[in-house]
Formats: sequence, C-alpha cells, structure tokens
Amino acid sequence: MNTLVLASELTKRPVVTLEGEAVAQIKDTVFDGPAGQITGFTLNGRGLLSGPLKQSLPWPAVHALGRHAVMILGREVLAEPAAVVASGEAAGGGVLGVRVLTDEGTDAGTVLDVVVEADGRVAGFQVAAIEPPEHRRRTVFIPRGEGVAVSGQALVIPAEACRFVADDLPSFTAQVEIFRTRQAARGTGAGQEGRERTW
Repeated sequence: MNTLVLASELTKRPVVTLEGEAVAQIKDTVFDGPAGQITGFTLNGRGLLSGPLKQSLPWPAVHALGRHAVMILGREVLAEPAAVVASGEAAGGGVLGVRVLTDEGTDAGTVLDVVVEADGRVAGFQVAAIEPPEHRRRTVFIPRGEGVAVSGQALVIPAEACRFVADDLPSFTAQVEIFRTRQAARGTGAGQEGRERTW
C-alpha cells in the first residue's frame, strides 16, 4: 500500500516541475466520490498576494505526490478548471462535514477529512465518530468500501468498514489492507479472518 496522507495536508503544497520550477500551490483537492479517486487539484498562485489561478491540475498529469511537493512534468500539463471541477465532487457536493451512514442505516459520525494514497486512490475517511452508549465523539479513521454513495448530505459506507477503524494513520494502513483483503475474499467466496476493531 502507498503512504497515506490527509487531503487537508495537500492544501498549500507546492506544485513543482521536474526542472525545479514552482508553478503553483494546491488550493483544493477534488474527488470523484463513487470512483474513490482524486480527479485533480484547483490551484493558487505562488506568493503572498497570489490568488486562485485560472488553471487546474488534472490527476493524470501528476508525476508524483510527494511528502513536500506535487511533481509535474512541466507547466504545459495544467488545464482549465472545468477539466477537474466538472468531473469531481463539485457535481455532487463536497464530503467534509457530511454525515457518515452505514448501509444498514447506522449514523457513524461526520467526515473531518479524506485519507488518500500516493496514487490518488481514496483509502478512507477521518471521522468524528459517535460512540454508544454515552454518544461521545472521538476521531477515528475508517476505510472506504467499494460502491460508496456520496452526496452533499451523506456518505454511505459498508457497515463492515466500521469494524476496521484506527486511531491514527500508521495503524490505519494495516486496517485498510485487512479490510481490502477481506472484501476481495468475499468477492471470491473465500473467508479470511482480520483484526476487527469496533468503536
């Protein structure tokens, strides 16, 4: 599995060409919710007084999503904003702050952030979870299942995903792997035991 990062950590990350020229910085990360993939980034200019650029960065044009910069081949890969925004979450609404419901109708909390892999795949979500019986809230990471439904009002996940939560990103990596393995095994009819955790 790739290294995991919160989408919010990508904001203000510089966009740098392979020749070393910083051409922009990330303003927003745009997702295709049902596909579970980053579609691209809206951009700000570089510098203190720079505002939004009239260009965006489509995900296929990203050479690498690094810890300190988003790398591109050259400035020519930047595109019109509609190339990113029209195909992403702008059509269905963002996910931050929306309720998380399981496919069995249980309220699991609200989305605080999106967890992405270096290849642009959405691994899961950081959620302000509701814990019974006291209904306290705590922050957990929950994997994204296949067939996730996203609207501007709710994110619907498989109920089984709630058994693979983690308290931090390093332990979340293992939980995502176990969850994906289990989902794949169910798809082939085989069973596999995982380290299930509930909150």
